[in-house]
Amino acid sequence: MNRLTLVAILLLSSQLALSQYCETGGPSSTADSNLESLSITGASGSINFNGCPGQTGVQYYTTETVTLNAGATYVLNLQFGTCGGNFSSVAEVWIDYNGNNVFEQSESIVTWSGTPMASPTGYVITIPANIIAGTHRMRVMQAEQLSLPLDPCASFTWGSVTDFNVTLTGGIDCSGYVGDDRYNPRDVPNIPFSENHNSAICYTNQSSAYVSPDVFYKIVPNGLAAIKVSLCGSTFDTFLSIQDQNGMAVYGNDDSGNCGTGSEIEFPTAGYDTLFAVVEGWGIESGDYTIVITEGSLSLEENELNTIGLYPNPANDILYLEKEQKGTLQFFSTQGRIVYETILNNDSEIDVSHLPRGLYLVKLIGDTSVSQQKLILE
Repeated sequence: MNRLTLVAILLLSSQLALSQYCETGGPSSTADSNLESLSITGASGSINFNGCPGQTGVQYYTTETVTLNAGATYVLNLQFGTCGGNFSSVAEVWIDYNGNNVFEQSESIVTWSGTPMASPTGYVITIPANIIAGTHRMRVMQAEQLSLPLDPCASFTWGSVTDFNVTLTGGIDCSGYVGDDRYNPRDVPNIPFSENHNSAICYTNQSSAYVSPDVFYKIVPNGLAAIKVSLCGSTFDTFLSIQDQNGMAVYGNDDSGNCGTGSEIEFPTAGYDTLFAVVEGWGIESGDYTIVITEGSLSLEENELNTIGLYPNPANDILYLEKEQKGTLQFFSTQGRIVYETILNNDSEIDVSHLPRGLYLVKLIGDTSVSQQKLILE
């Protein structure tokens, strides 16, 4: 029988963070290397940008927007130059074609290296046919002392990072896709339930465990004492969490012992009228998956979890056990991640000085029992 392998019910924050473009990087200096100019004319609209004087951080240019059609070809004029001295630098441009608020390597459209250009250079770009329609961002980064390929979220001293709005038309229309968040979930009308689906298209990151796209399923227990959710057989490394109506993860699993990198959870439903199963990938992974939801068969021992006996609580750097314990001790965050795991072998003391201060749920998995306890680190 499967034990719960991941639990996260404590608040490190009141809400799960929604995905957004990284905007904390960029240059710390306004001098020297900088995107001097950018221009592009689209199916409608155009952008004509002049970059100097330089700015620190990420500059978001919203004055002009251009519309680009799927499958069409355009000329992007760029002058990787300087607002000061002439120094070697590298540059890269991305368009967020799939609208997931992440600039991926597959979305890189221009790379360059050299000394500052004397005048703009035209780069021919072709918009893929399978883009996700909507208004997304194009990011242009130029940096000294870095190498290609660039990290679109990198911080550095000299250079520039500039974002532009581009409206993509044609391609894939995501208006009919359901399940992007818990406010518009995919419905589970009855249990047992099974569905083959794909998370790679039209879904964004709405859960803070990983940056991969998420798909939400609404589950109403309707008197079932326990439910089992399985992603075994999926084509990518999955992560599965169970959230309550407030969006807080209460159970989760990364790799199930039953299906390798697939995820599987069997959990009690006591105290919950509605739950959400959230399908996502490890890291940025996504793809085809099969979700199977059935009635669970948890034993009384697994439903009535005992306290571990950790003290003091709140604690600082050292935790003590009321009695010596054996088993796997796991510390969980509210995002559904194991932040620390250690093996107990008749231990009575645990060093937690390396863990961030906050609220945790600690779980001890023994040979014949599962225990858990809330813990505050100060």
